Amino acid sequence: MSLFETVRIAMAALRVNLLRSLLTTLGMVIGVASVIAMIALGNGAQEAVRQRISRLGTNVLQINAQRIQQGGIGSNNSAKLTMKDVDAIVERARHVTAVNQQQDRNLQVQWKAKNANVQITGTAANFLEVRGFKLAFGRMLSASDDYAKRRVAVLGATVLKDLGVTDPSSILDERIRIGGKEYVVIGVLAEKGATGFGDGDDQILIPFNTGRFNTFGTDRINDIWVLASHEDSVPIAMAEIESAIRRSHRLPLEKPSDFSIRRQADFLNILSESTQTFTVMLAGIASVSLLVGGIGIMNIMLVSVTERTREIGVRKALGATRTDVLLQFITEAVFLCMVGGIIGVGVGIGTATLLRTSFGWDTLVDPVSVVIALGVASATGMLFGVWPARRAATLDPIEALRYD
Repeated sequence: MSLFETVRIAMAALRVNLLRSLLTTLGMVIGVASVIAMIALGNGAQEAVRQRISRLGTNVLQINAQRIQQGGIGSNNSAKLTMKDVDAIVERARHVTAVNQQQDRNLQVQWKAKNANVQITGTAANFLEVRGFKLAFGRMLSASDDYAKRRVAVLGATVLKDLGVTDPSSILDERIRIGGKEYVVIGVLAEKGATGFGDGDDQILIPFNTGRFNTFGTDRINDIWVLASHEDSVPIAMAEIESAIRRSHRLPLEKPSDFSIRRQADFLNILSESTQTFTVMLAGIASVSLLVGGIGIMNIMLVSVTERTREIGVRKALGATRTDVLLQFITEAVFLCMVGGIIGVGVGIGTATLLRTSFGWDTLVDPVSVVIALGVASATGMLFGVWPARRAATLDPIEALRYD
C-alpha cells in the first residue's frame, strides 16, 4: 500500500470522530502555548536586562562608601567620600576619562499648585557623558553654573508627570521651589527608564556646589561615578581607583578598603543569569503540559485501536501489512500533535502579545522556541503513538475479525 493511501485512510479515520480528535489536540494546544508564552516571558526579561546594561554603559563604575566594621559589628559611622577622593582619582587614575560626583537627597518640590517628593541630585556638568543620559529640552548644567552656585535645575521625565506638566518645553525658565528655595528650570532630560538602580527619570539635577553649600549643607559625597577609557581597561581602572582612594584615606596595607567599586554591567549580568534560569524553569513547568497532552493522545489512540479491531482485521485480510497498520496509527497520532502544535503556536504568540500590550510585561517570542515547540509536538506524537500503533499492527487478523 502506498504512503499516500495510508495517510488518506488515517485522515478519514480522524474525520469519523472529529469532536474526539479536536478534544484530543486540546492538551497539545495548551502545552505548546504554555511553552511559547513562558519562554517569551523569560526572553523578554533577559532582553530588558540587556537594554539596561546598554543604557548604563559597560565601562561605567560606581564608588560608594562602606560601613566601618569594628569587632565584627558595623558601626553607625560610615567612611566618607569627599572631593579629595574625586581629585585623587582624576590625578592618579590614568585609565579614567571622566569622573562625576553626586550628592542626593529627597526633598519637597513645588510648582504652582503641585507638590512632589523628588530625589534632588547635586552633580557636575559632565553628568550626561558619564551616566549616559540625554537632554530633551533646554540646556544642561554648566561648569559656570557650578562655580557660581546658581540655583538652576534640570528635571527628569518622571518629575514632569509628578508636577502635572504636559508640555516639557513650557516649564523651561519657570521657577520651582526645592526644599523651600527657588530654582529656575533650564532643561529637561530625555526619558531613560529604570536601570536596575532606581528610576533615573525621577530626579532633579542641580549644580554640585549649589547642593553642597546651599541645599544639602554637607561635603559628604553619596556616589562617585567613573567612566573608564574603554571596556577592556575597566579592570585596570578599578585597580587605579582603589589605589588612589586608599591613598587619599591613608589606609595601611593590612586594613580593608572603606569603600566599594561596582561595575554596573557585572551586577546586571548576574541578573541576566538569574532570568535565564527563570526562563528554563518556566519552560520546564510548561513542558509538563506537553507530557500530559502526549499521554492523552496515547490514551485516545489505545481506545481507537480497541474500537477499530474489526476494521484492522479486515484491512489485514485484504493484504495490509504490519507496517501499513503501524504507519497509519502513527500518522494519526503525529497529525493530532502537529495540529495541536500549530494552534498552540498561535495561542502562545497571542498570549505573549496580550501580556505585553495589555499588562505591560516584557515578552519576546523567539522563532527558535516556535520551531522547538513544533518539533517537540511531532516527537510527542511519534513517541506516544508507537505503543498503540504497535498494538494494532500485531493483532491477529483472524482474532480481529471475530472481535465484537
